[in-house]
Amino acid sequence: MSTSPMPPGAEERAEGSSVRIGALLPLSRPGWVEAGRHLLAGLELAVREVNAAGGIGGGALELVVRDTAADPQRAGAAVEELARLGVAALAGEYHSVVARTAAARADALGLPFLCSSAVLDALTEQPTDRVARLAPAQSHGWQVYADFLLGAGHRRIAVAAASSVYWASGTGILRDRLAGHGGAVVELDADALTPAALCEALVDSRATALLLLVGHPEPAVSIVTAVRRDRRLAGVMLGAPAGQPEFAEWAALLGDDGAGVPFLRYLPERLGPLGTRVEAALRERLGGAPSFVAFEGYDTVAVLAAMLRSQGPELGRTAESWPRVDVEGTRGRIRFSRTPGISVWQWAWAPVQVVDRDPAAPDRFRVLHVG
Repeated sequence: MSTSPMPPGAEERAEGSSVRIGALLPLSRPGWVEAGRHLLAGLELAVREVNAAGGIGGGALELVVRDTAADPQRAGAAVEELARLGVAALAGEYHSVVARTAAARADALGLPFLCSSAVLDALTEQPTDRVARLAPAQSHGWQVYADFLLGAGHRRIAVAAASSVYWASGTGILRDRLAGHGGAVVELDADALTPAALCEALVDSRATALLLLVGHPEPAVSIVTAVRRDRRLAGVMLGAPAGQPEFAEWAALLGDDGAGVPFLRYLPERLGPLGTRVEAALRERLGGAPSFVAFEGYDTVAVLAAMLRSQGPELGRTAESWPRVDVEGTRGRIRFSRTPGISVWQWAWAPVQVVDRDPAAPDRFRVLHVG
């Protein structure tokens, strides 16, 4: 377990003074900007509500935002800057490889980090008390996705995968799950193949489904367009377990071609009273339907505010309080535990769905499978 000293700037706070939370978000390319925007909307809404209810110890809760742009080095530098500014905790991040760097720096500096959205199992190399996570681990969510594929009759799956530890991890999870049921995964190098060449390889693979383990909007949009235009591949299902079709930009760029592409979404079948209220507020804030990422942002601040109210903003005490968290979130009751194979405190689990955009009405989502 980490026993690192407090970071610079973590001095004692006076009663009634503001408490700051550092927020890490992909707000510029090559990051998934729409995901960052939704995550920020959830964080900001929750901060506003915390302050309307009296803040933390009589002081305001403040969000100090830093754009990671999906760059691990930039995220590491942001963590060090936020530690110097004396934030009580870190929150956010969507991209797993970026969150992994942020978690390592936060742990080394003794700064608590509640990761909102990143799912990579190995978020830290060693077990730590400093870091916790709301999103389901990749091994959990992607096994649910593999079970959906098997239930839909797919046994031979192709993956168009870019080079990344995240995509490689996902491919391994799918391969292991499918192999246990007589299935197989064929890997297609999305970094080396043009969309046209990828279509040729897909025909040769005899796969019944192609999963897009690539960035958004490109090359995902170009691959979808090429596959949809190739008559030889009319029977091939397209899938995107990482959630690219969740966002409005996907529908705007692809139209009808973007429908019928199943993806993972971390929402319950029905929202409770809190989730329903937050959904309405987020819809107004975003000017459209909120993604599951916006709910993750709201829940992140709800958890950190509860911890800060009960434990105070002292960094060490906050880091040790994960196992005592019991908070009503927008998607269920949030409690953290030690989960086998996961090195951080984990909410096990947020609800998991496999969803697609309805081909008959691409602005409407269909729930295809629940994990």
